Amino acid sequence: MLFPTLAFHVFFLAVFALNRLMARARDWRVILLLLASWLFYGLWDARFVALLMASSLWNWLWARVIAWGKGPRLLWLWLAILGNLGVLGWFKYAGFLADLAGMPLAQAIILPVGISFFTFQGLSYVIDVYNGRTRPARLLDLTLLMSFFPHLVAGPIVRPSHLLPQLRHAPRLGRQEAAACLILILWGTVKKAVIANDISVHLVDPVFADPAAHSSLELALAAYGYAVQIYCDFSAYTDMAIGLAGLLGFRFPRNFDQPYRAASLQDFWRRWHISLSSWLRDYLYIGAFGGSRQALWRTCFALFGTMVLGGLWHGASWNFVIWGALHGGVLVAERLWQRARPAAWPTLPAWAGTVITFHIVALGWIFFRCTEFSGAIAFLRGIAAGRGGGAPLASAWVLALIALGMACHFGPRHAVQRSARALAVLPGWAVGLIGTLVLLVVEGLRGGGIAPFIYFQF
Repeated sequence: MLFPTLAFHVFFLAVFALNRLMARARDWRVILLLLASWLFYGLWDARFVALLMASSLWNWLWARVIAWGKGPRLLWLWLAILGNLGVLGWFKYAGFLADLAGMPLAQAIILPVGISFFTFQGLSYVIDVYNGRTRPARLLDLTLLMSFFPHLVAGPIVRPSHLLPQLRHAPRLGRQEAAACLILILWGTVKKAVIANDISVHLVDPVFADPAAHSSLELALAAYGYAVQIYCDFSAYTDMAIGLAGLLGFRFPRNFDQPYRAASLQDFWRRWHISLSSWLRDYLYIGAFGGSRQALWRTCFALFGTMVLGGLWHGASWNFVIWGALHGGVLVAERLWQRARPAAWPTLPAWAGTVITFHIVALGWIFFRCTEFSGAIAFLRGIAAGRGGGAPLASAWVLALIALGMACHFGPRHAVQRSARALAVLPGWAVGLIGTLVLLVVEGLRGGGIAPFIYFQF
């Protein structure tokens, strides 16, 4: 089920009502949400519900062994980590490695939706138990942490120390909180069903499918369009996930903070997919590589290695490796320039840093979007060629949607909270009417059907 569909709306209304009825029955409420999450996931592919259960059980057992405190705790931790990475590696990278070795697998491996996200949830749990950042949880609670349907298939990656304590308390939902959740859900629906979908269907998909048939200008517009599409698509999912979880009484962390207004790539990664970038920072850059409290060359290696592995996390493809290496290389260059820049030199104006950073990110998105390295190179050559001709695709409507997607980055940072305060004072019937009107407008503007969210493939 996709969030912005009638089937999901009916499903969520039923879960919401039952969740309110069971607000004081903690265990029954957790069981309800767990069963609802398994149903939600099972409608994608019921075979992988067992994988989700097994992953939860694996991490629960090893966390118990680690917390027991007997024997080589570090060995127990590594066994837990290797089990998680082994499952992720088989489903996500076995085919890629077999192709590299010249031994293609006889049968294609089906990738479970969201496996990267729930695997990272499990990894963070066992590592946090080992480091004493969280206490061992009940199997029921941990299974819900890893299976909870609002964030199951595309994040945000919610830390155990953030969500598990919330299971101990009855849900609270005031008028202003409910209004903020409703705004996030409605705005997420607009970003996904109208902005991202229309830019994809009417510009990005046809241009990336056949770059040679389009002018250099349209190739550039498609690259900009994809930058807006992937932001609106992914931030829409997490906006809706945060809003849906909020209506059920859970608070998720913010996952996007106007990333395209970043004045450096380091700033970009503080604003883009915040739950993943903070996970990579804490568990990989600092936890595995040692972070910045070491020699400069080792810090640069840690930055570069973290980003390359972050690229591979997105999928088994050389293009993802190149995407991660591009980001890692620029982050290293920024770190070196911070150390080497003469104090007397003027700093770059913020607007110039924003423009440069956006174009570095947009360049990376070309490799991210293309399925083959040769396709990305052909796309870049087409932009550089300065050729004209080709049937124009970028209509005034699509250009307006691209402009709207970029405008999201330069409005007030707390627009949702301000809107929620205004909405909370309205009577219930007025809020319902506004929500219905927004959905009707979306239904009228969007094309037939809604494509899956881009990050479902990761």
